[in-house]
Amino acid sequence: MIDSDGFRPNVGLIIFNDEGKLLWAKRFGQDAWQFPQGGIQRHEKPENAALRELREEVGLEASDVEIIASTGKWLRYRLPEHLIRQRSFPVCIGQKQRWFLLRLLSDTARIRFDLGDKPEFDDIRWIDYWDAAEQVVSFKRNVYRRALEELRQPYSKALQALQTLGQVSQIKST
Repeated sequence: MIDSDGFRPNVGLIIFNDEGKLLWAKRFGQDAWQFPQGGIQRHEKPENAALRELREEVGLEASDVEIIASTGKWLRYRLPEHLIRQRSFPVCIGQKQRWFLLRLLSDTARIRFDLGDKPEFDDIRWIDYWDAAEQVVSFKRNVYRRALEELRQPYSKALQALQTLGQVSQIKST
């Protein structure tokens, strides 16, 4: 499903653990890392797409996470020319994304890559909050920065609440 401007609706997932680290996933068979993300199906609400993609991409269920916040508007990025499939119709020139900030409630051992049709990822690591915007492929950096900036305050509040509950030993400032 591509909109009239050529952008494919998509959700991005920023999953953090109780130490405040973000889940960073390695693309299957590549040396490329990113947040889990995936397309929104026709008539699907972004939140439902986020939970479906959560299961398909990293094997987690809705009960494994808590939705903390989401971006208020679509954040767009354009694909580089060499990645645009000119022979497809309609032509997709990029993605428009709604980003979801999710707190991991379950053990990381529940993360798996074999629940979708074909694995998107083959490894994960946990990174500091702002590292993603520097490490992701260059054409996604601006949208990652915008998503992280918009979700920074709810992320900080969630970590402060965890610290109050004694679940975080030390919080790094964002």
